[in-house]
Amino acid sequence: MTRDIPIKPLTADAFAPFGDVINCAGDPDKIINAGLCGRFHDRAGIDLGDGKPGISLFRSELRHLPYQLDMIERHPLGSQAFIPMSMDPFLVIVAGDDLIPQAFITKPGEAINFYRGTWHGVLTPLSGPGLFAVIDRIGPETNLEEHYFDTPYRVFREN
Repeated sequence: MTRDIPIKPLTADAFAPFGDVINCAGDPDKIINAGLCGRFHDRAGIDLGDGKPGISLFRSELRHLPYQLDMIERHPLGSQAFIPMSMDPFLVIVAGDDLIPQAFITKPGEAINFYRGTWHGVLTPLSGPGLFAVIDRIGPETNLEEHYFDTPYRVFREN
């Protein structure tokens, strides 16, 4: 038995309780490099607590829909940004403290930043394998908590 979660489009308003949508919406904040580059400045708040910033590369296996969600995780000591290194959309799963998941799909070229302590699914590329730059807190303390669902969820795209 599973429970169903339909996938919704990712919007800044819908995602606001969980983090930042990182994209090039609107006009650039500044034109740089002799007028050849638009800078979309400070699109996400990175929260490192007392750790140091780290940039890591994650290569995640291709996932298929419907997707079975068994587990979510969170990082209580800092935020975590997932930045795809391709123009492919990916699945984003989040939950509040009630542990009831919601699923979103990014637009090509969008990234996300989870606030500190936000429950979220693992990297879930829908074209793959997916390569992501991940910006998060590096430090000696344990910064990972996992929650396994007694009954998994089925994440699907509505027609």
